[in-house]
Amino acid sequence: MGSVRSTGFLIENSLSFIGHNKSKDSFSKGPFLATLKLISENNPDIGKYMLVNAKKNNKLASPSMQKEIIECFAKEVTKIICKEIKDNVFGLLVGESSDVSLKEQMAVVVRYVDKLGVVKESFIGIAYVRGQSYDGASNMRGEFNGLKALILKDNSSAHCIHCFAHQLQLVIVVVAKKHTGVKTFYEYLAMIVNTVSTSCKRKDMICETKKQRVEKKFKKDPNGSMGRLEEMMKQILERDQVT
Repeated sequence: MGSVRSTGFLIENSLSFIGHNKSKDSFSKGPFLATLKLISENNPDIGKYMLVNAKKNNKLASPSMQKEIIECFAKEVTKIICKEIKDNVFGLLVGESSDVSLKEQMAVVVRYVDKLGVVKESFIGIAYVRGQSYDGASNMRGEFNGLKALILKDNSSAHCIHCFAHQLQLVIVVVAKKHTGVKTFYEYLAMIVNTVSTSCKRKDMICETKKQRVEKKFKKDPNGSMGRLEEMMKQILERDQVT
């Protein structure tokens, strides 16, 4: 019961589960164990069966057990979403990006309108999907084994269109490559970013140089920037009063 309550609280508030150190004397065991400890201390009837009082295999606090409880919550949420959608249609949006560890992460979102006419976005299955939107990746838009093709096999009404934001990005890239000056600018910019981002020392040098440049500019004209800002604010206030 305590593990379920702790998991529900952390999921509801979008909090992490695991801390930096789960050893006995650690002060950073993570939100899950901390919440579990708080529940056991404030509920003696529950606390006598939890953590140190529970048998080693019955603590229900291991990472694998946390994942199982999370999966149970996910199934319950999915059931609620299914009841809300019922037999209505919905649209499916899928996007992929890499996190800081360069591990690919995929987000699957379903968009539908509830009984009150409010547009909602949640994750769900693909039974009544009526729209798909992806970028140009072959694993998404492939004609034979792509996600689009697999969904169309189960539902021929799930029409697919290329993501308009990605189309705009591709157009800008093509136009930029046709202009020699723009192409050269972005090539140099990419080289600078790659060179600086691979070294903490170079990052510190760039930050220090920028700091010195700003300080020098303010010493040369200390009231210039502030004066222009004050004048702009004055004009905005006068315009609002007139309107």
